[in-house]
Amino acid sequence: MQTAKKVMVSPFRLSSLLRREKDPKLALHLFLNPNRHHPNAKPFRHSLLSYDLIISKLGRAKMFSEMENIMEKLKHDTRINPQEIIFCNIMTFYSRARLPNKALQLFDEIPSYRCPRTVKAVNTLLNSLLICSEFDKMVEVFAGIENYANPDACTYNILINACCVRLSTESAWNVFDEMLSRGIAPNVVTFGTLINGLCANWELDAAFSLKTRMERDFKIRPDAHIYIALIKGLCCVFRLDEAIKLKGEMLTKKVRLVPAVYTTLISASFKANRKGEVSGLLEEMRRNGCKPDTVTYNAMIHGYCKEKEFVLAFGALSEMEKNGCKPDVISFNVIIGGLCRERKVSEAYDLLEDMPRRGCAPDVVTYRTLFDGFCDVKKFKEAASILDEMNFVGYAHHTCSASKYVDALLLAKNKELLAYMFMLVKRNSLDRYMWRLVICLLCKDGSLDAHELFDGLINSHSLPVG
Repeated sequence: MQTAKKVMVSPFRLSSLLRREKDPKLALHLFLNPNRHHPNAKPFRHSLLSYDLIISKLGRAKMFSEMENIMEKLKHDTRINPQEIIFCNIMTFYSRARLPNKALQLFDEIPSYRCPRTVKAVNTLLNSLLICSEFDKMVEVFAGIENYANPDACTYNILINACCVRLSTESAWNVFDEMLSRGIAPNVVTFGTLINGLCANWELDAAFSLKTRMERDFKIRPDAHIYIALIKGLCCVFRLDEAIKLKGEMLTKKVRLVPAVYTTLISASFKANRKGEVSGLLEEMRRNGCKPDTVTYNAMIHGYCKEKEFVLAFGALSEMEKNGCKPDVISFNVIIGGLCRERKVSEAYDLLEDMPRRGCAPDVVTYRTLFDGFCDVKKFKEAASILDEMNFVGYAHHTCSASKYVDALLLAKNKELLAYMFMLVKRNSLDRYMWRLVICLLCKDGSLDAHELFDGLINSHSLPVG
């Protein structure tokens, strides 16, 4: 029988295979050994595209050690002159992993890869440092920017954003003024960033003045993000009528409406005790071709739960599903939290059990909320059951939350206390405070069950020091 002939993988074919491979570890193996089993294999000449693909896959997977090995290989592959975008992507990967020093080091090394640095790399580095809250290092990089490139509007937008994040609007204005003095024209992002910062710092008059200035002096139309920032600012200071008027201005000026506009107004309507206007906002939203999203429905659910209108909250949840908008865990947690606050823990537990059927798994907040709810109504057996389920799915209870119920458990003098303590042992989560309460229990109750509990604790774990 004739053996099938092994086909040699070409650089073009390797790029295609790397693009399709979802597993970064398998992609790395393929990159390093494209023709490993071919009898006539020669040293492989990787293409720039192959380097780019494998570096991106490893960076997204946070396999930085492996990625850096590939980068070292690229550095010594003198046939190839990498493009700056590769280094920008890597700096972004480092920032997401909160590794600002890695991003700085890579920026310094870019010339060793036969690639010049431009303002694009500088901006990426500045944004990476901003993500990591390395504000002092941003100042250092910007001070030496002219060694690499001339700053552009994007550079100043990042610096303005950094000032706003630090709630230093005075510094943001200084950066804006410097931008203008250099002859760099601001764009809609510049104004949007500064207006958002002013609104976050409660400087609404200044924010509206800047909006007027951008339209009058710079002939730039505000976009939806600017309107949302202003509407949120007005709602935060309970100026709901003005916020609604600003939404009307969006319609007049044909600015594209987005769900966040109506979500903000719906949430504010509940806070202003004007829940009767919510249905009208929702109807107008649909009429204007703006489809409610998960955040919109969650705002409604939260508002109804605050008003103890649980029938309406469940109705919003059902309407959400009916309209093809999938509820997330926040949707359920808000209702469960509201029910528990009203001591309707049985209904809350029913909803927890119904979550998987509705395509949403409970998270640690769901379980902790139910645990607190059962403890509040002194249903310690059910609380222990929740704790056991948390243990099964790999979630830990909150020690502070659990500790505040131990006194009640001691007073209860029932077997649920023993079960509860054994659940804590399973999680290896008895802190010193809890151990002292266990000892207190033993001093108050000399029963066999208590001594068996203590023996179980000693056999499971060593006593904490102190």
